[in-house]
Amino acid sequence: MNNFHIALFFLIGIVSSILFQISVASVVSTGNFNKDFYVLWSPTHVNTSADGHTRTLKLDQQSGAGFASNQMFLFGQIDMQIKLVPGDSAGTVLAYYMASDQPNRDEIDFEFLGNMSEQPYILQTNIYADGFGNREERIYLWFDPTEDFHAYSVLWNLHQIVFMVDSIPIRVYRNHGDKGVPFPRRQPMSLEATLWNGDSWATRGGQDKIDWTKGPFIASFRNYNIDACVWKGNPRFCRVASHVNWWNLNNFSTLTSPQRRWFKWVRKYHMIYDYCQDNERFQNNLPQECSLPKY
Repeated sequence: MNNFHIALFFLIGIVSSILFQISVASVVSTGNFNKDFYVLWSPTHVNTSADGHTRTLKLDQQSGAGFASNQMFLFGQIDMQIKLVPGDSAGTVLAYYMASDQPNRDEIDFEFLGNMSEQPYILQTNIYADGFGNREERIYLWFDPTEDFHAYSVLWNLHQIVFMVDSIPIRVYRNHGDKGVPFPRRQPMSLEATLWNGDSWATRGGQDKIDWTKGPFIASFRNYNIDACVWKGNPRFCRVASHVNWWNLNNFSTLTSPQRRWFKWVRKYHMIYDYCQDNERFQNNLPQECSLPKY
């Protein structure tokens, strides 16, 4: 075998190794909470069905509870069906989010703020990038999220982060890193869910406290899907666009025309707070991304 053939076989080996690593970079979750997640705290307040397909978190005067994914991810899409705490849930907070484990953390947050009975539920979203947040948006949900399960999703790729409710985009945060705007793109994140006492701020700025006689407070989860790049220590495999890492394909670099129409509908009829409109808070010096395109 001459040097050319040796070099060719060596090159083929390298390419095969890269393709293999790319092919195993993504995961479609098992659908079993016991296999894909571990309990963060208070296992007595976490209840999982015998088949592992449904899970509840409980909050009472003793404790809240939480769980987190066994794996960490860099880009992908996550979906979780959630039924929120029913009745008078004032002061409770159900958080469903992705978070890194570094001091200058990245986060992609859904936070469901408990409410007084008969009042609409508030969904707050937030994004931390390189350790800084203060990017809250709030909407009223257009349905009662305590009566049935609804899907809450995040699409996260190199181009954008899209928050979705039942496939309707409610928020978009674009990657304007080329203009100096922080964007979560380097740190892998785990998927977590927690239920806890937030009555110092969650409902009417902390005016409405938890009524423990209405407890215990229970939130339910089912039918989750994690289709994301599993962190193996090398970000380049997660940045590749392929049929496996489909979220990095050009088709998902911006909202589609129908998605834009839904997005505008949410912002027109259901948004109640946008940090990009809070000049008083930022002393007329809004964050840079507020003046840049959302899609």
